[in-house]
Amino acid sequence: MNRTSNTVIGFVNILTLISSIVIIGSALWMGRSKTTCEHFLQKPLLVLGLAILVLSLAGLIGACCDVAWVLWVYLFFMVFIIVALMGLTLFGFIVTSHGGGVGVTGRVYKEFKLEEYHPWLKTRVMDANYWLTIKTCLLGSLTCSKLSFWTPIDYLQKDLTPLQSGCCKPPTSCVYNTETPIQQDSDCYRWNNAAAVLCYDCDSCRAGVLETVRRDWHKLSIVNVVIVLFLIAIYCVGCCAFKNAKRPQHYGFPYGRYGMSKSRPGWDQSWSRWWHGRDRY
Repeated sequence: MNRTSNTVIGFVNILTLISSIVIIGSALWMGRSKTTCEHFLQKPLLVLGLAILVLSLAGLIGACCDVAWVLWVYLFFMVFIIVALMGLTLFGFIVTSHGGGVGVTGRVYKEFKLEEYHPWLKTRVMDANYWLTIKTCLLGSLTCSKLSFWTPIDYLQKDLTPLQSGCCKPPTSCVYNTETPIQQDSDCYRWNNAAAVLCYDCDSCRAGVLETVRRDWHKLSIVNVVIVLFLIAIYCVGCCAFKNAKRPQHYGFPYGRYGMSKSRPGWDQSWSRWWHGRDRY
């Protein structure tokens, strides 16, 4: 029974080893794509996959071979990952607590205002170089192509994604073809009917991007909570495996005058004997 923890750690690390190979393969596959958005995610996925690969190998070697110092390194980095995930999850819940959109009278879809979102997110999308990357991605994804066939009735009856609501049309409050100029939302003047322009430079488009990020990040934060609880359970099992690796290993045959089992000292006991007996030679 005292080796059950080693078996559990070994089995779990085989699963994480396979998942790390899948993550690394996905990152390398993204590198062959010409889509800017996929390149944006390539490096984080590659780093994550390599980190999981190294950690899984350390846990597998330490648990299967009873190498205590490898398990110690494994548990040390496990604590680091748990703390980092907890911080990321907390930050994610704080950032995603803003926004959500505003309902439009007579419409199914919502519209989104940039000022409703967390300042950290707004700073990101207001950067010109960063927004150029996102806009290139939006143009390549053909987000607005489906709306080119919509009729005015479709806009009354169908829902829109945050990106479609913010980037593919002007705000619903905009009024055009008026004889006397009226004060309107600044996005009304940024709108252009050209397919390559539309409302991609509007604040509403930036808000639509942030709403998409907010929803995805909120889901990811919930998943992170589950992962953190899972890692804490694995850490507890790993501590048991570490204690087993330090414990002297007994052979299964009798030894000595009274039939006592012969034991092999643990790594810490062997090191202590060498350290204290080095002066004898």
